[in-house]
Amino acid sequence: MQDLATLGQRIRHFRNQAGLTLDQLGAEVSIAGSQLSLIENGRKEPRLSLLARIASALGTDVNALLDDAAPNPRAALEIELDRLQRSSVYASLGLPQVKPSRAISDETLAAIVGLNRELARREREAIATPEEARRANTELRQRMRALDNYLPDIEKLAEDTLRGVGHISGALTHRSVSRIAEQLGFELVHVADLPHSARSVTDLENGRIYLPPASIPGGHGLRSMALQAMAHRLLGHAEPESYADFLRQRLEINYFAAACLMPLTQSVEFLRAAKTERNIAVEDFRDAFGVTHEAAALRLTNLGTAHLDMQLHFLRVGGDGAVYKAYENDGLRLPVDVTGSTEGQLVCREWSARKAFGHTNRTTEFYQYTDTPEGTFFDSTQTGTTSAEEFSITIGVPFAHSKWFRGRETTARAVSTCPDKNCCMLPSGGLASRWSGKAWSSAKLHAHILAPLPSGTFPGVDDRELYEFLEAHAAPEH
Repeated sequence: MQDLATLGQRIRHFRNQAGLTLDQLGAEVSIAGSQLSLIENGRKEPRLSLLARIASALGTDVNALLDDAAPNPRAALEIELDRLQRSSVYASLGLPQVKPSRAISDETLAAIVGLNRELARREREAIATPEEARRANTELRQRMRALDNYLPDIEKLAEDTLRGVGHISGALTHRSVSRIAEQLGFELVHVADLPHSARSVTDLENGRIYLPPASIPGGHGLRSMALQAMAHRLLGHAEPESYADFLRQRLEINYFAAACLMPLTQSVEFLRAAKTERNIAVEDFRDAFGVTHEAAALRLTNLGTAHLDMQLHFLRVGGDGAVYKAYENDGLRLPVDVTGSTEGQLVCREWSARKAFGHTNRTTEFYQYTDTPEGTFFDSTQTGTTSAEEFSITIGVPFAHSKWFRGRETTARAVSTCPDKNCCMLPSGGLASRWSGKAWSSAKLHAHILAPLPSGTFPGVDDRELYEFLEAHAAPEH
């Protein structure tokens, strides 16, 4: 059962169909009409025995009354309005609640609900401060680390969905994706005038998912977009109630799309065969299923621990060294700010994720061993370019697991002691000597350049002079 409001609406719907008044139905089930009214308005929860008597009197069964779906569009609007007006956002306005009586037309009710939706949306945007966003990102990353980045329920849902359209092996075709949409009651429509901020638009009323036209023959990215749009329906997502809820839903739809494009059984068979041959390579995994390098690398983190008995880390890093996305369960110490967030932090210039930008042949993966305070890690990095900047995709493992990967024979090796003071440190002397001669680590430098610096942080040092010093000693490659 979704909530008492839905239950009440369904009882009212069946009562009206039966042509009974509240008092008439109440007499048949031995309850006062006023008490029945409280149940229909979602203000009182009935006992199961009473529900059974009501169902019998209305010529239906208990399951029909307990169904999650609103009985009709009007009821759906009334249920949503009730939910919206019970929120803290509406309560903070001090306005009386609107009772959706029969005197209010469907059009007026739809307008009132629309206004309340927009009010809730703006409130969610207002509270999604940068601090909240970083905190939500960090909590989600830590949760996925605890789960080894593996969601078995979504894996099963993806396999069941693929089985339903007869997909057994090979790359998932556009035709199969269209058939999945058809089974959910959707039609995929490609249009050239989508809003710039939207990857897809789902029209629930008319059962259409609008997607951009394929920019290249095959348009492989469109499969993922369509699957993500359908995943909301399959996963039962409601309107997100917070930024953290929004991030969780986004992760789940991306996970579902990846699990369809690189199905569990096929992927594990492929990767286990590569492990047996000691020849795991993201580029092979990518090509076998016709996906992007980033999608294949992330999918490897989904399956690596749960099915291959190894720990891994993943990084997407911009050309300036800033982290866009990261995951680890192998002990690699990610750069983080005071909130524990890694997004936007700079990785050490000795890491493969940055060294790869200087790799001569960028059409192949760059391999490197990196010695860190947490141990030695093997990394495989592929670089790419967007319209805005360069980026790198890295998949890595502890030294003990490098024996399963292609490129393990590389002689490229680097030493990183970040965030310790001897790695990527600033020269001492000058203004630095006025800070007790400390050698400032890259992590501290990044924190002071990228975040607001409280006035008076360093007594006797002018703030402007401090910023000029920090900017002057920020190594171009760092």
